[in-house]
Amino acid sequence: MWIHSFAQGVHLSQHYHPQRDFHSFANPEQIRVEHLDLTLGIDFEQQRLQGRVRLMLDYVAQDSRCLWLDCRDLAISAVYDSKARPLDWQLCQFSEVLGQGMQISLKEASPWIEIEYQTSPSAQGLQWLSPAQTLGGELPFLFSQSQPINARSWIPLQDTPKARISFSARVMAPEGMQVVMSALNLGQRGADGAFSFEMDKPIPTHLLAIAVGDIARQEIGPRSAVFAEPGMLAAAAKEFEDIEQMMQVAENLLGPYRWQRYDMLILPPSFPFGGMENPCLAFLTPTLIAGDKSLVATVAHELAHSWTGNLVSNATWRDLWLNEGFTTYFTNRIVEAVYGTEQAQLELMIEYGRLQEEMASTLRSQQTLPANLQRSDPNLAFNRFTYDKASMFVHFLERRIGRERFDRALREYLAHFAFQAITTEDFVAYAEQHLLSAFADCLSKAELMEWIYGSGLPQSFVAPSTSSLLKVDDALASWLNGQPALSLDVAKWRVQHWQYFFSRLPECLSQAQLMELDDSFGFSDSGNCEIACDWFRVAIRNNYDPVLPALGAFLARIGRAKFVRPLYLELQLAGYQQELGDIYRLARPGYHPSLQVQLDRILAWG
Repeated sequence: MWIHSFAQGVHLSQHYHPQRDFHSFANPEQIRVEHLDLTLGIDFEQQRLQGRVRLMLDYVAQDSRCLWLDCRDLAISAVYDSKARPLDWQLCQFSEVLGQGMQISLKEASPWIEIEYQTSPSAQGLQWLSPAQTLGGELPFLFSQSQPINARSWIPLQDTPKARISFSARVMAPEGMQVVMSALNLGQRGADGAFSFEMDKPIPTHLLAIAVGDIARQEIGPRSAVFAEPGMLAAAAKEFEDIEQMMQVAENLLGPYRWQRYDMLILPPSFPFGGMENPCLAFLTPTLIAGDKSLVATVAHELAHSWTGNLVSNATWRDLWLNEGFTTYFTNRIVEAVYGTEQAQLELMIEYGRLQEEMASTLRSQQTLPANLQRSDPNLAFNRFTYDKASMFVHFLERRIGRERFDRALREYLAHFAFQAITTEDFVAYAEQHLLSAFADCLSKAELMEWIYGSGLPQSFVAPSTSSLLKVDDALASWLNGQPALSLDVAKWRVQHWQYFFSRLPECLSQAQLMELDDSFGFSDSGNCEIACDWFRVAIRNNYDPVLPALGAFLARIGRAKFVRPLYLELQLAGYQQELGDIYRLARPGYHPSLQVQLDRILAWG
């Protein structure tokens, strides 16, 4: 093994090209990995995976004999071809964002190669939890988070969404522990003690997922089950019991469900996202279990990804809006069908509010649908333009074309690109051929281009509205005019009403006003993380010190980036440097490695 420079290792030009994945060293245009066969042993004591992976190769360029893979912090011990001959390989210089490219020289067009390796305890795509960090407190826990480019930290592979793969796996785990993956989970050990998995459909590599721990299972529908630690299983099953109804609504809207089962794994609180749409086994945060189904829109969102993101995926992280924007729109449609128009309108209003907030703090040139990332951290693509502006674009298309005709066009779009990865330009070409030609009476190319490539919101944008929020405006006005908070009629408010309430509060509030709100409604002790987070942000910016103990406990207990990042930033902006350091020092070990990296950078830690 030897290491050469980044400039030599990256075989791509500096010039922008829409087909280029700036976040991968891989060369699937020459040699494409089409299937991987994975064997893993799990060592909780050393916090490592001992791995062997066989990569099945498709020679797109018949004479190519140089294979490029992505890896990060992997200890490679050997590389062999299909004739068991050792192959020469080398790593390029380490990049903070990309990890390393691995160049393998092939002697001939071998149908497969095999790599023996082990992961690092600090692998960004894996989190190892001690028994004390789990609900049960007796067994350790491991889970992965491969999105966006962390699969390369636990498997050497072509870690780019444009190179979709199928996979099989055999995983050895300690006695008494269950292994699950983003494949059909039969939940049984084989005679050799290994768990076996098969995903026969091609998926993007960021959907590779594994979890190991004290995991129980409960069926909640004809094709769905909940997996969770035993102590959380009953509550999770109750919270997500409407999943079959959601699936039927989604199929009526988007076409047949192509993945056979939709199971869900409720992870420990350090999981950094609300959900992750891994095929056959969505990963979900326990912060969704509010006891009243008020936050199940995230489940609808991950389900909708089964079509937009899993069936049709983004080719590069610049094109993430094709996943998240359409999925956010479909989420709203599922919520409308299952929980009613008012709930859907409320969530759309909250979505618009989030977008307005981010627009106010973002350079206008960055407010486009395709993200201008180049070699920047691909995590930056996960912003409100990718989700909410893109969703507003899809709502615009629906209004212009008409729901019935638009639904038909959406099903045709998903069928056309099924099991493919596409770029923004692929979508534009498709829209020109199929949407603009079919709906020329109500949609123009100029409008299409302004929405996709233009900054901010275009002239054709119509802001969402709902009369359901008028009662919040009235209650807030009454309170600001002196009516006691306890006498406000809030009994039938949903979480979205409270979110809107917090967003409409004056920037500056007195200590007495903040104390009255907290005493009246118990915000600091709320079991709903959306409410707690929004309240803490209001309290921090007004230097309301009594919330600091509850805030510290919240940040030590919850690892979801959606809540954690803004709260640390609020502390930073409000001048709580000492308190921030004390809280982060205590809470950091419980966060996912990928979130630790992001927060260390934001907070200039270390």
